[in-house]
Amino acid sequence: MASFPRFRFLAIAVIFHLAYIYSIFDIYFVSPIVSGMRLFEVERPPSQRAPADRLVLFVGDGLRADKAFQSHPEPYPKSDDDLVPRPLAPFLRSKILEKGTFGVSHTRVPTESRPGHVALIAGLYEDVSAVTTGWKMNPVNFDSVFNRSRHTWSWGSPDILPMFEHGAVPGRVDAYMYGHEMEDFSSDALVLDLWVFDHVKELFAEAKTNKTLGDALRQDKIVFFLHLLGLDTTGHFHRPYSKEYLNNIKVVDQGVKEITELIEDFYRDDRTAFVFTADHGMSDWGSHGDGHPDNTRTPLISWGSGVAKPEVYPGEVAPGHDEYSSDWNLDHVRRHDVAQADVAALMAYLIGVEFPANSVGELPLPFLAADLKEKAKASLVNAQGVLEQYRVKEEQKMATELKYRPYKPLSENGLTAERRVADIKKLIQSGNYEEAIEESAALMKIGLGGLKYLQRYDWLFLRALITIGYFGWMAYALTTVVDLHVLHGKVKPSRTLGGTIVFSSVLAALYASFVISKSPPTYYAYAFFPVFFWEGVYARRESIAEGGKQLFGHVKSGASVISLLFNTAIYIAIIVSLALGYIHREILTGLYAIGAFWPVAYGFSFMREHAALSTAWFLSCLAMSTFTLLPAMKTEDVNQIVGGGGIMVLIGLVYLMFEDYILADFSRPSKESSHSQNHFSRTLVGVQIGLTALAMVVTRSSALSLQAKQGLPRGNQIVGWAVLVLSLLMPLAYKLVPSNNSNTHYLHRLLIIFLTCAPTFVILTISYEGLFYVAFSAVLVSWVRLEHAIYRASPAPPPSPEGINHRPLTLPDLRTSLFFLVLIQSAFFSTGNVASVSSFSLESVLRLIPIFDPFSQGALLILKLMIPFALISANLGILNKRLGVAPSALFMTVMAVSDVLTLYFFWVVKDEGSWLEIGSTISHFVIASLLCVFVAALEPVSGVFISGVEVEREEKAEKVVVNGEKNEVVGNRKAEVRI
Repeated sequence: MASFPRFRFLAIAVIFHLAYIYSIFDIYFVSPIVSGMRLFEVERPPSQRAPADRLVLFVGDGLRADKAFQSHPEPYPKSDDDLVPRPLAPFLRSKILEKGTFGVSHTRVPTESRPGHVALIAGLYEDVSAVTTGWKMNPVNFDSVFNRSRHTWSWGSPDILPMFEHGAVPGRVDAYMYGHEMEDFSSDALVLDLWVFDHVKELFAEAKTNKTLGDALRQDKIVFFLHLLGLDTTGHFHRPYSKEYLNNIKVVDQGVKEITELIEDFYRDDRTAFVFTADHGMSDWGSHGDGHPDNTRTPLISWGSGVAKPEVYPGEVAPGHDEYSSDWNLDHVRRHDVAQADVAALMAYLIGVEFPANSVGELPLPFLAADLKEKAKASLVNAQGVLEQYRVKEEQKMATELKYRPYKPLSENGLTAERRVADIKKLIQSGNYEEAIEESAALMKIGLGGLKYLQRYDWLFLRALITIGYFGWMAYALTTVVDLHVLHGKVKPSRTLGGTIVFSSVLAALYASFVISKSPPTYYAYAFFPVFFWEGVYARRESIAEGGKQLFGHVKSGASVISLLFNTAIYIAIIVSLALGYIHREILTGLYAIGAFWPVAYGFSFMREHAALSTAWFLSCLAMSTFTLLPAMKTEDVNQIVGGGGIMVLIGLVYLMFEDYILADFSRPSKESSHSQNHFSRTLVGVQIGLTALAMVVTRSSALSLQAKQGLPRGNQIVGWAVLVLSLLMPLAYKLVPSNNSNTHYLHRLLIIFLTCAPTFVILTISYEGLFYVAFSAVLVSWVRLEHAIYRASPAPPPSPEGINHRPLTLPDLRTSLFFLVLIQSAFFSTGNVASVSSFSLESVLRLIPIFDPFSQGALLILKLMIPFALISANLGILNKRLGVAPSALFMTVMAVSDVLTLYFFWVVKDEGSWLEIGSTISHFVIASLLCVFVAALEPVSGVFISGVEVEREEKAEKVVVNGEKNEVVGNRKAEVRI
């Protein structure tokens, strides 16, 4: 195949899938931010003050609700009494029991710091893609409680505070931050929280001698924000059930107590309101990001001026409690749960400022120490803020739609928003406060429904367009595969004037509607691809017909039809299984267990002839089947890390001892074929083995040092980086080795790639991943050899056209592509649940980067994730050559069929339901869509990995071109092909 059509196909695949990945954000998660709204606040006479003059917001980053409220033994016991469980946050608990109101604040995905803080402080939920800016110092381009305040003082992390400081009115928010170097996972994270508490104390101490500061602190409508990162940092490294995390809760509770007493002593007016909560929780495995309940349930405790006292039910279980809170020993105190965005509304009400412009939080009335009239007025103001957002969004939509369809609850029977608001005001004026509260709550729900209606306004059209686009891609890809790799381009595209006019008209009509509607630029891409693909399919209709004859020409008898249908059913069942495997990893265990018996399908004579190979395949499949039965969430196990690395070293040593036997296809080598004379090449293999052993030593030392909380030794960090970099550069050293049979043998090359990635995998492993790396490599090598053995035992394929050095694809090649697809899924899910952000652990990357740096640490995690794909690409590239197909043929086939999964996950993406379901469906779709991008990237990577490799290929009664010379082959002969 010519290089240009191949490159063109890969480029189209990558661009198309990257563009269509973004479609779920245009469809399901449109940004809620708009501007131009009027602001609303509770109107009070000049003589009436707001419920509080000031507010203190404590955010315990990464604090789970259950850990905050449960009882535990002392983390560091000094006596037997310390082993008796007790609340670790006694001060906060005293506020729940005596002074304030508490509950659980439910967050949304992604459970990350930026979205969580935006919901708490601005009252809105950013679209899911906003997590990509989670750690950037970008301006907050929406309103917030801080921006509404008269002044805000904030202390904490440089990853959080700047976005609120730079996004507010200049000079309104003061941010005091520690340096990035303090966010060191290898040291005690308590210092982060202690730094915050100490600097708050310093501010109030200074205010006693600084009149300007003292006057500023005594204004009303001010906010103090304490961001406490220690819990999150401790939880990431030690887990939220560890003694370190539990001790951090004690430290935070003591700090909150000291700051509360400090502020109350400073003002002495009981006019301060306090809110304690968290931006997100944390899984048992020290991570967050997805919608697991441990990540979405956070504590909320509020007390002080304007906050209601606890509702106590002596001797009975108070309303609001469930099984989740059954072990908190708070059953007699009513629990009031809220959505995270509700906290912003609560804070705005307490200090008497306007509700943030984009807030969708519902004011939690049970938290308010107010009479019914005040609550009724506040509820109405809350609803008016949401209705104002609806009004602005509706005006924007009406201005761009040819025929706007209004939201029925706010347009039918004259019940407009203005009419409903007027009716509620009359209820308040007439003293029907409870009815006014109910009507305001109903109006709030209608307003939120209207916002969702406008966000989903283009749903049906976009989903239909995207679906047609994916079907178009699959048809276009299959047509291209048939044209290039079955027919070898002998049938030219056939375009007609009528067809060109039809497809051009469709595209022009779509683009015209987008221009009128002022649609986003992405809409133009969504429309272009379906037209482009289906026009390409139409132009190659003759190729489809001719390819069908060549592929299915042998299907003539009833038995062959039944066999075809049976195989098709199996293929469909496997693809369905792969889709379910995203949710239930155990399905891959079943696929490997069934696949272990694959050689049996070719008869016992085949198995006798290839007994060792069939046994190796069987055992490696059984080994692989165990990994998806193991927990996806892992804890650090140094013994398993060393064990996996030891097997990698052993494999290298066995290769050096039996190199001639291995490179002679596991048979007795002849004296002429001895490969062990290349001492330089063997030395390089020895160096790679040594680097793997060194990686084991330094990883063990680093892990034990970090576990002992002694930090990461500088020498270990340097050696770890040196080993990682040198091991990845080792393949370049083989360029200096003189070309001979050993250096160009495909098994030798696969060993080099295996040992190249082995040290990196050891360094970045926390548990059994090293064992997976060994088993996965064994499966791949067995698969390549078994596929070639089956190919040799099968009937000869159709002859290649004159001058083509690759045989055409046949139906059995679909099986190879299907195996490739299963192996890719296995690379994703065998050692964890890649679909869950929480499945990633930072423990491994802390051996190289102990200080918090999400992008660098994330890059190392991605490197570890990509290593199995490097093995897959190398093995498939060699298999391509051993089977005599074009280098990109099988890659392109996989890209054509893999989007069956993508389209399925596109249709099951949710924006409602539990946040675990929402987060999982998003990640499933993104992974399935990126799968095609991975495959496209693996194709050129494969070419690099196997450059210069020589394989023996079985040629079957066809004309081939070997080393540039045309040869007529009669019967079967072996042709050596240099790649």
